[in-house]
Amino acid sequence: MYAQKPIRVLHVIGRMDRGGAETMLMNLYRHMDRTKVQFDFVEHSAKEAAFDGEIRALGGRIERCPGYGLRDLARYAAWWDDFFTRHKGEYRAIHGHMGSTAAVYLSKAKRYGIYTIAHSHNTNRMHTIKDITYAAVSYPVRYIAQFFFGCSTMAGYSRYGRRIASDSKRFRVLPNAIDLSRFAFSPEEREQVRRELHLKDEFLLGHVGRFEEQKNHRFLLDIFECIHRAEPDSKLLLVGDGPLRPQIEQEIAERGLGHAVCLTGVVADVWRYYQAMDVLLFPSLYEGLPVTLVEAQAAGLPCVISNHITPEILLTDSICTQPLEHGPEAWAQRALELRGGAVRRSDLSRLREAGYDINQTAQWLQAFYLGIH
Repeated sequence: MYAQKPIRVLHVIGRMDRGGAETMLMNLYRHMDRTKVQFDFVEHSAKEAAFDGEIRALGGRIERCPGYGLRDLARYAAWWDDFFTRHKGEYRAIHGHMGSTAAVYLSKAKRYGIYTIAHSHNTNRMHTIKDITYAAVSYPVRYIAQFFFGCSTMAGYSRYGRRIASDSKRFRVLPNAIDLSRFAFSPEEREQVRRELHLKDEFLLGHVGRFEEQKNHRFLLDIFECIHRAEPDSKLLLVGDGPLRPQIEQEIAERGLGHAVCLTGVVADVWRYYQAMDVLLFPSLYEGLPVTLVEAQAAGLPCVISNHITPEILLTDSICTQPLEHGPEAWAQRALELRGGAVRRSDLSRLREAGYDINQTAQWLQAFYLGIH
């Protein structure tokens, strides 16, 4: 008797680097029973990405599609026709994380009898031409996809509208779950990481995220300046990379904060850095439901977050909301109040009950893929 082959699910994404959606997707992939469900990926990038090597090691295949623009629509659509012709009969479902082009590849997939899933990882503010354009090109997806996921209820409403996001048969909040035990607070690990960072009793503020407009790094520097004036020994740790990093580095230098700010770039062991921090600052302009804040709460790390982030992220007592409109001084005061507060501990049970245990989420998604009809 021959063993039954796993079903294959195609994930469509920009590039498998260490961003929030990509990290969530890899967390799911690692905890999937790959004898039953196997992932493949189409990436919108010709460059090797951070997770590509691990994907191949886990048995996944990667293909790269051409860039997309209004002038390239015909070429882009033709590529997908060719892809589905070459891989006819191979995929049970296509899971789309690339919202701006989903109307194209999901409609093509349906013609080949593949179940279609759209996944919203963010909210859309409709503040800029880019926001409006994205909303316009992604709008048809609500009439194409058969199933809809969102990292939060707000992300679902924003992308698909209230009618779809209220339909429990078609829409599901898929929590940005993590390996909770890996992030649990460890006093020993905290001391080790702080030694590596040459820290003793300094007040360490932190942020984990890409250097892009949505993460609001300039306001973050405003907050830290206020804190640094009150606590001259305080430090700021910025974990991540992105297109705005050169500008932020220049601003750090112009403000004379180079001695107090450390930029790590992208790191594979981000859970260790949460241990060393005293407070996480997260003044985003908009978000879906950030994996970073799930990780930080698993580490028992006090967090001050923007009021523009969905309240669905308020999972433990270690996190509090601060309006951006109150200004950097109010943020600084709130962060200083959290210094030396309650004894730090990880409340993993509340996160598990809220659905953020990757083992539970991966099992649910696996059952969904296998039972889809």
